[in-house]
Amino acid sequence: MNKRKRRCRRFLHEFILFLIGGTIYVGMELAFRGHTHWTMFLLGGLLFLVIGGLNEHNPYDLSILAQGVIGSVIITATELIAGFVLNIWLGLGIWDYSDMPFNVMGQICLPFSLLWIAVAILAVVVDDFCRWKLFGAPKPHYHIL
Repeated sequence: MNKRKRRCRRFLHEFILFLIGGTIYVGMELAFRGHTHWTMFLLGGLLFLVIGGLNEHNPYDLSILAQGVIGSVIITATELIAGFVLNIWLGLGIWDYSDMPFNVMGQICLPFSLLWIAVAILAVVVDDFCRWKLFGAPKPHYHIL
């Protein structure tokens, strides 16, 4: 396969994963909060690609727990930046953690950062499953620690 076809195929795979991740995240928000915002589809898709790629593009054999912790840090940092832009600067009020313990300006909080560990692990597993079933990637395997 030539270089251009490989790039097109990779773009298509990543785009499909982006759509899957955005859809799953919006579904999670609807199930648990009862509402969402269209920007959460974009954020969910982007984070799904980044977190799902943790074990695709690293030279280390990271445990699933390590991937979850790293994913949580990525989600929390992204949530802080997105919160400053969407909620504070643009005034959209998509989420507000002001009533949660250990929050930073209502945009991030410790309880949700801990929850993001489980969400990140789920993202890694779903990403790997999709890559395996949809794109013929090697069957995933994990270790806890």
